[in-house]
Amino acid sequence: MTHWFHRNPLKATAPVSFNYYGMITGPPASKICNDLRSARTRLLELFTDLSCNPETMKNAADLYFSLLQGFINSVGDSTQESKLRYIQNFKWTDTLQGHVPSAQQDAVFELISMGFNVALWYTKYASRLAGKENITEDEAKEVHRSLKIAAGIFKHLKESHIPKLLTPAEKGRDLEARLIDAYIIQCQAEAQEVTIARAIELKHAPGLIAALAYETASFYQKADHTLSSLEPAHSAKWRKYLHLKMCFYTAYAYCYHGQTLLASDKCGEAIRSLQEAEKLYAEAEALCKEYGETKGPGPTAKPSGHLFFRKLGSLVKNTLDKCQRENGFIYFQKIPTEAPQLELKANYGLVEPVPFEFPPMSALWTPEALAAFDLTKRPKDDSIKPKPEEEVKPVKEPDIKPQKDTGCSVS
Repeated sequence: MTHWFHRNPLKATAPVSFNYYGMITGPPASKICNDLRSARTRLLELFTDLSCNPETMKNAADLYFSLLQGFINSVGDSTQESKLRYIQNFKWTDTLQGHVPSAQQDAVFELISMGFNVALWYTKYASRLAGKENITEDEAKEVHRSLKIAAGIFKHLKESHIPKLLTPAEKGRDLEARLIDAYIIQCQAEAQEVTIARAIELKHAPGLIAALAYETASFYQKADHTLSSLEPAHSAKWRKYLHLKMCFYTAYAYCYHGQTLLASDKCGEAIRSLQEAEKLYAEAEALCKEYGETKGPGPTAKPSGHLFFRKLGSLVKNTLDKCQRENGFIYFQKIPTEAPQLELKANYGLVEPVPFEFPPMSALWTPEALAAFDLTKRPKDDSIKPKPEEEVKPVKEPDIKPQKDTGCSVS
């Protein structure tokens, strides 16, 4: 399933030296600054390292975030703000807005932005793992878990940290509600795709598969709606992807709902359900083409070329043919003019984000270490902020070559 999932680019950031000449009055503060600099550099490198796994990523992220906590919360009292919170300017680009960054002189902005990139890394790791030629059951579980972890990080940033920013996120930037909500919902929807593929492989009841597909389609529809008021130049490509996935999984829901109806001797209604699945599948195919032709951030996924996509077309056709044959020989039922209303609720397999918390403050932050930062010796011109409109070099992400598609996808 390489290139089955749409991915926006990673956020890019300007270098941060953590050099506070004059302000640092003792070795504990020097060590913290040196460790912060190296931990940040290491974490940024791991975002594009194809050998990085979740354990390595978690360890590197925890190290940096535990050190950064001393710039946010007071030592020994997490309810009080650190005196260092506003001494450093941080610049980050946004996933949809190109190379012109946002800049804030606030360590909370750095915590949120780096956390956002960690969540993006989990989504990209899941996408790469799902693209392996012969994915194992354990790897499928890791794809599923990585997407739930990403959703949990995005949710935690939205609920617990973005509200603490003194400067609210600008419209269309990553940290505003519409975008972060879309990322959360997309992660949940993609994790449910793993559940559906697994349910199909294990031949679970068509009613359960139909309900899961319907819930997943509803997630994609909700994510698309969340982005509807954004500038089309930035969101059009992403929204095409969300729309095509919504059509695809609604087609899946109608296909398996048709099987359930047939098993209940409602052959006429089953035929109408399968006809709706056929129509929606054709619509999803057309949207795949439109998505491929739409300009926007991120590499282009190629869903329509995958066996998992093409299998649905064959399944719809074969099931519809079967229903029509049986209606001609056995049932002789009238085919309704209106497609059946899908009021399906899945009782199993629904995805919730994995709860996330940032690590506690590093043990290096002692009262002595904090006292070794003397803000009275801060240079007078230190508060002059760099111009936020200066471009930041984009992250060079590795190009993932599609592998042979076995149709196992993420099952």
